[in-house]
Amino acid sequence: MQLAATIDHTKLAADTRQQDIDVLCAEALTYGFAAVCVPPSYVAQAAAKLKDSQVAVATVVGFPMGYSATEAKVIETRLALAAGATEIDMVVQIGAIQNGDWLGVKADVQAVLGEVRCHPAALLKVIIESCYLNDSQLEQLCQLLADLGVDFVKTSTGYGKEGASVAVIAKMRAILPKNIRIKASGGIKTRAFALELLEAGADRIGTSSGTSLIQP
Repeated sequence: MQLAATIDHTKLAADTRQQDIDVLCAEALTYGFAAVCVPPSYVAQAAAKLKDSQVAVATVVGFPMGYSATEAKVIETRLALAAGATEIDMVVQIGAIQNGDWLGVKADVQAVLGEVRCHPAALLKVIIESCYLNDSQLEQLCQLLADLGVDFVKTSTGYGKEGASVAVIAKMRAILPKNIRIKASGGIKTRAFALELLEAGADRIGTSSGTSLIQP
């Protein structure tokens, strides 16, 4: 697979403007990126720009901290899907993991997954913010998400203390079954690093540097 086809071309900065989304979508169409990942308020705009194309529209839920109420995450998801999103990148309840509240973590993801599954073509990516997890937590969380049957497990928001790493991707790939895909994100700014992450087991690359990554 070509690198471009693995990239979620991303623009999530607080000061993102309408024209930024137009450029993002145009670049995604030109280079054949897998998806654009945009703020929830720009989902409808991106969906209109990418209508009838092969580029998916992704957006974020409970972003970037993950501590929104589950009910709020469900409503965010419902609104995003209604506006035209087909991929939801939700952040887990990171604090609940630190508290050992695995039932709470499961209920939070399960509620959003239920909303996503009301749309057969939609996918759920769960952001685990791996920089805050020890190996035991990483393993338990990946197993929980595999049991729930999410579509992707995603390393990072890009707003934590660290982003993706080859070591974490390799650990995730060793834990997760083959049908659960992995999205690497956070700090991916070079083609060489993106290719290392894919080699380690990632299936998607989330980056705001998509056009730079595909340059030879």
